[in-house]
Amino acid sequence: MKKLLPCISLIFLLVACDSAENVDLIVHNANIYTVDDEFAIANSLAVKDGKFIAVGEKEAINKRFTSENQIDADGKTIVPGLIDAHCHFYGLGMNQQVVDLVGTESFEEVLERVVEFQKKQPSNFILGRGWDQNDWEVKEFPTKNRLDELFPNIPVALRRVDGHAYLANQKALDLAGITSETSIDGGEIHKINGKPTGILVDNPMRMVDAVIPKPNRATQIRALKDAEKLCFQYGLTTVNDAGLQKSTIELIDSLQQTGDLSIRVYAMVSNTKQNLDYFLDKGIVKTDKLNVRSVKVYGDGALGSRGAALRAPYSDKDGHYGAMVTPVDQIEALAERIAASDYQMNTHAIGDSANIVVLRAYKKALEGKKDRRWKVEHAQVISEQDFDYFKNGIIPSIQPTHATSDMYWAEDRLGADRVKGAYAFKKLLNKAGMVALGTDFPVERVSPFLTFYAAVARQDLEKFPEDGFQMQDALSREETLKGMTIWAAYSNFEENEKGSIEAGKLADFIILSDDIMTVPVDDIPNLQAEQVFMNGKQVK
Repeated sequence: MKKLLPCISLIFLLVACDSAENVDLIVHNANIYTVDDEFAIANSLAVKDGKFIAVGEKEAINKRFTSENQIDADGKTIVPGLIDAHCHFYGLGMNQQVVDLVGTESFEEVLERVVEFQKKQPSNFILGRGWDQNDWEVKEFPTKNRLDELFPNIPVALRRVDGHAYLANQKALDLAGITSETSIDGGEIHKINGKPTGILVDNPMRMVDAVIPKPNRATQIRALKDAEKLCFQYGLTTVNDAGLQKSTIELIDSLQQTGDLSIRVYAMVSNTKQNLDYFLDKGIVKTDKLNVRSVKVYGDGALGSRGAALRAPYSDKDGHYGAMVTPVDQIEALAERIAASDYQMNTHAIGDSANIVVLRAYKKALEGKKDRRWKVEHAQVISEQDFDYFKNGIIPSIQPTHATSDMYWAEDRLGADRVKGAYAFKKLLNKAGMVALGTDFPVERVSPFLTFYAAVARQDLEKFPEDGFQMQDALSREETLKGMTIWAAYSNFEENEKGSIEAGKLADFIILSDDIMTVPVDDIPNLQAEQVFMNGKQVK
């Protein structure tokens, strides 16, 4: 590790020569991982007009520049502002407005939280998110019976942690028009003795979504600001929101323009006819804080709710293959349409069947086209023969904490052989040349330090498994930091403006509580973003 030069006193720093250029900020006495092409380390940086104007050694910086605003980093580590390459930023904010069910250890605890929330914040339509039956002693989907008893006249819809299943009570089912006869492709309405249990997986959820009251503008603004505060807390300066409606994108843009929202957003447009007709015709929308140039498509569902589309049946459910949320012919047609525009196609694909459908559609649509950087979001279960598709400029957008959350039951779903092609981060990196890393929050927790830890250690916070989960697919610390900065920026066509600490790039950076590259691996989850800067101005 490169040693820093001894600290020069602040008095000396202020005695700049007459020719020194005045800048907005100088940071010195730091351990700066620039994440440039050489992964070089510097100890000082200078910022002017929101961008890095110089990065290097303290003496050189002090000869060229002077500033009334100087920070002595006291040897602490600085890295580029972190990018979450796949999350649900608006969804995170909206989750702060509903019942938080994350971490519940039983269905009884789910009910207790719902009852308590309704007492404190009475609602005519109760919403919640975050339950996961895999975390309970009884690892089976719950039924609506208790909700019917507790709330016979108030509709309730509780979204599973992955967002791919609802538990809805009878009142909500009635409002949505879901009966014993209802059947919808691309998902499942769970039934017992021919009657709905309240569990809706994937496409049938849309019927409930259609009757949920729309949030007013004040609630939406509060949600976005709540989400920004949480992201800044962890050093995230850019978020890739995986699926937004036109109205939400326009609200984000207006708040950014007025200065009420500072975080940078790479917006994936939700795949609806109205959205595609508008944005593909309009073209790329780009400001200094908003980038709209991609479409989010759902290939299949989630593995945890057995909605992921598999080539062979689930190992723990005979004859069940999961389902494509978007039919194969529509995936192919979408790929052709998006390829004819300037937009990127980013497709959710979990199961091995969904992944090969998406990869084949990409290959066909992109034939003869250069530098399109289309992404497979999650790329979670890949058949051995299909990894080579990623050699063709397709970027895996992956979430390391999914591996450590799912490892307790993934083999049950997939079997011992098929699970070897799951969460294969290193193999994907070797094929694609890069990976873009994210969290998928609020499915997982917001902290990028948990992302870093899961990628490197392949363990959960209980240090399980002792030797790590399928460690052949762990990433190095350097690879992980690149995946959260410069590679994520590249995947957004933004590598020339962010993702590394280099002259000419946006001055987004964070000062960490410890050295993320050398701290003992078990201490990585405890790292903190002590100070967070955007355009050289402190936002945390």
